[in-house]
Amino acid sequence: MNEPIMKDVVILGGGPAGLAAALALHEQGVRDLVILEREPEAGGILRQCIHDGFGLTRFHEALTGPEYAKRFLDPVRAEGIELHTGTTVTGLTDQRVVTAVSRRGLTQYQARAVILAMGCRERAAGALPMYGARPAGVFTAGVAQAYVNLCNNMVGREIVILGSGDIGLIMARRLTLEGAHVLGVYEILPHPSGLPRNVTQCLDDFHIPLHLSHTVTELHGAARLEAVTVCAVDDQRCPLPETARRIPCDTLILSVGLIPENELSRMAGVQLDSQTGGPVVDQFLQTTVPGIFAAGNVLHVHDVADDVSAEAEFLAEQVVRYLAGPLPPCPIAVTGRGCGHVVPQQLCRGEAAVLSFRPAAPRRHLVVEAVQDGQTLCRRTIPYATPAQMVHLPIPDLADGSPVEVCCYDDENPAV
Repeated sequence: MNEPIMKDVVILGGGPAGLAAALALHEQGVRDLVILEREPEAGGILRQCIHDGFGLTRFHEALTGPEYAKRFLDPVRAEGIELHTGTTVTGLTDQRVVTAVSRRGLTQYQARAVILAMGCRERAAGALPMYGARPAGVFTAGVAQAYVNLCNNMVGREIVILGSGDIGLIMARRLTLEGAHVLGVYEILPHPSGLPRNVTQCLDDFHIPLHLSHTVTELHGAARLEAVTVCAVDDQRCPLPETARRIPCDTLILSVGLIPENELSRMAGVQLDSQTGGPVVDQFLQTTVPGIFAAGNVLHVHDVADDVSAEAEFLAEQVVRYLAGPLPPCPIAVTGRGCGHVVPQQLCRGEAAVLSFRPAAPRRHLVVEAVQDGQTLCRRTIPYATPAQMVHLPIPDLADGSPVEVCCYDDENPAV
């Protein structure tokens, strides 16, 4: 193998995070960079998201996923930023050596900084407690979306959807528009997992029923799915056998959660957060391995692509700082109470930061506070929030090195 190619920055992933980071770095004078993308075309998951709703905060207009990706991909190409598609990264070390394989052969890069922008993957049927065979007709929502939107192939006619994540809700509408009969969406939680606007626009507007506190417990069929058994669940999410009923269908679509794609992060020795599934990062979005940064869905799953792009552009600013010299240490730990996770997990003294998190449950009159040593640093009130929506809390400069706790509660019932 030849000597590694020296690069200031290597970006792993050409989706919304990777493209936005590359453009921002280029605009700030970093020219010696490369984007490595394993798919034949850049754009990530946006390529198959033909519904609109992207770019509302970023561009103040409703764009489809491909249109949103094009807003970044076109200037990347126009500026001549090095982009290799059809390139799979097979190795990443803690010394920022990247190994990639493509039709050009095996290539190694020695980077001064690496940006993790690999996105996320779907939780599949094997992760769920469902009995029965594995007949044809069981798809994750993203795979079904790719078949319909990219390949022009229908996945079925009589469809049950398990999970009310955003992709599942969007596919309920998409498949209905294509002539399929969506029998219902079944959600194990007592509240929807997707954004409220998607529940309204994708289910309510098409009279598709949503069954909360329900799950699929059994698959029926050999060569092809013939039916599923659904059950109500108790407060511990355990199926109640007496509520079981069989629903004839030829397709089951799973929309049961996304997992940050972090095999390469593990390979490099990056510490992962047990709640987000993504890297532990400081307020500069640097992981526990110096010089390796993370943004987008590989860090924590976002609800809108606009936030992914903004986060990647913030990361680019920090990478520019890092290339000029070491970043300040971040010894202040961040924890959460009443929220699912908090990013970043480490803060430094003397610089303001923005914390991102989701409430652990739907809340009316949500109050969010950042507390240090019993003192409230900042406070924000939100009329209504759900776990599907990311909440952002700016916090001021910290002079003290004590841990910071983010607290989420209902101001009408602080004990909740």
